[in-house]
Amino acid sequence: MRENESRYALLIDADNVSAKYIKPILDELSKYGNVTYKRIYGDWTSTRQSGWKEVLLENSISPIQQYSYTYGKNATDSAMIIDAMDILYTGKVDGFCLVSSDSDFTRLASRLRESGQNVIGMGEEKTPTAFRQACNIFTTLELLLEESGEDEDMEEKEDEKLRDTVSLSGKKAKAEKISKEQIEEAVIKIITENENNGKETELGEVGSRLLKIYPDFDVRRYGYSMLYKFLEAFSKLKVNRQGTRLTVSMYEDPGRRDNLEKYILDVVKSAGSHGADLGMVGQRIHTKFKDFRVQDYGYSQMKNFIGSIPHLRIEKMENHMVVIYEK
Repeated sequence: MRENESRYALLIDADNVSAKYIKPILDELSKYGNVTYKRIYGDWTSTRQSGWKEVLLENSISPIQQYSYTYGKNATDSAMIIDAMDILYTGKVDGFCLVSSDSDFTRLASRLRESGQNVIGMGEEKTPTAFRQACNIFTTLELLLEESGEDEDMEEKEDEKLRDTVSLSGKKAKAEKISKEQIEEAVIKIITENENNGKETELGEVGSRLLKIYPDFDVRRYGYSMLYKFLEAFSKLKVNRQGTRLTVSMYEDPGRRDNLEKYILDVVKSAGSHGADLGMVGQRIHTKFKDFRVQDYGYSQMKNFIGSIPHLRIEKMENHMVVIYEK
């Protein structure tokens, strides 16, 4: 183990995850640190776990036996939760990887995070949003399997089809992919906040903050292998290279900004010496430039953007703001 490498406990819920994912799980977790605990929970007397029995020895995973005392109840949950808390109190790990598609582990993930642990969740597409959001990072297993290029076994696929149909609503739950518009808006907000504080936005910061906002964010879901390649696809974002250092800024079309500023100046001038109501100016801008967003120009408020234009001044009247033209 490399010095200062983070140590993780890998805990797998065999009742809710197929054995076909084991190699992608271990490969993905190796990116975060060294796995010091490898445990999997299930009723090993049941034929349902036959797929897992073949891969446990070759991957050095310790099976924890938990009998299903009551039909229809997931008996592995309590055993996995108790073990997680025991491992937590040893103080020998820096984080946990909880592999399950079950929302019952939501509180466990939250509790581990409260104790300062980094919690990586892994589960299938059907994993409820509550568990995804409770983790620091959540990765979809189908995505990992697709990336690894491994073929699915047809028998396992049929077994999973049957399991997937069982839920509270009687339908398979599937998480929605975060829209690219939401991601672009979040990145622009990060850049704007940094610019207001006189800071550049590092690529690494964008990645870490996107994960805090959307724990299940993963560029591989959009067909990319690198974050910077993904961000370069956005028309409003620009990735800057300075040697090995990568920063992210907003792409600004000088011609569009010139046209916008000229239009605003004309609107204010036509209002005369008394000035133009700020709200009215904003409405005129949105009517003329349909996709205008003040955040795209590095400002959080319209008044700050308009006030930055040469020859324009913002004045506060009794109950409204006025834009005045000064030669």
